[in-house]
Amino acid sequence: MNYRQLSPPDYLKNHIRFFWTLESDDSAVFSRSFRTMAEGCPGLIFQSPDKGPMYQFDKKLPHIFIYGQSTRHADIQFGAVFSTIGICFFPNALKAIFGFDAYELTDDCTCLDLIARKDGFLLSEQLLETDSLTDRIEVLSAYLFFKLQRNTRYEDEAMQFAITRIAQSKGNVQMKELQQYLQLSERSFERRFKQYVGISPKLYSRISRFQAALNQIRLGQHSRLTDLAYENDYADQSHFIRSFKEFAGCSPLQYQKQSMQQVENFYEKVL
Repeated sequence: MNYRQLSPPDYLKNHIRFFWTLESDDSAVFSRSFRTMAEGCPGLIFQSPDKGPMYQFDKKLPHIFIYGQSTRHADIQFGAVFSTIGICFFPNALKAIFGFDAYELTDDCTCLDLIARKDGFLLSEQLLETDSLTDRIEVLSAYLFFKLQRNTRYEDEAMQFAITRIAQSKGNVQMKELQQYLQLSERSFERRFKQYVGISPKLYSRISRFQAALNQIRLGQHSRLTDLAYENDYADQSHFIRSFKEFAGCSPLQYQKQSMQQVENFYEKVL
């Protein structure tokens, strides 16, 4: 398999973390199974129709779709040959770019073609007219920038501050402190955060803490799971393992032994 990660254009860098591509032409393999993990970010995936469809829980997925926050792991199957372009958005992207409440797509996805056609864009046709990765990224970027310009009223500086503060603290900030700083009641804070991010601030904090620990595992920055648990403010090792299984679908040890991760938070399962 071939994997590449690319930076977004400057005019989208506040809403897109990175573009990624994943390709395989290994026809000797009948199919490939990948697992997604809760990562705190929505995204976009385009799969060339001539390379075969994608399936999730035996459900055929659109060849271009956007997906919301994931609160749990999920499995996706590809055929032997595939060519995929993905976008990892920042948490604010669904509300800021597309204008709808982010919780509408939590643990779900929707066909982007249907949205684009309402805007007068034949997105799939444009993407299929070129085989150039650079041109395809330009097509996607142009459409997303068009949507962003139309929806500038959906930016929320208070919620953006909350997202940044939670991420910087690796999920270990007190919600009461954020509410008081932003001068919001608990109910108002949760309502606005779910509209902007798609999940509650407490769940986003839990996922941020999981991601911080996961990154240490990826980089080999730990010696024992107990140390890793305490460094990330888990009550104990058992608490950490339960949380890891909830968001990754396996234990930390299983993840290390049975996964081959190329795309961040999207790893191939090794049986």
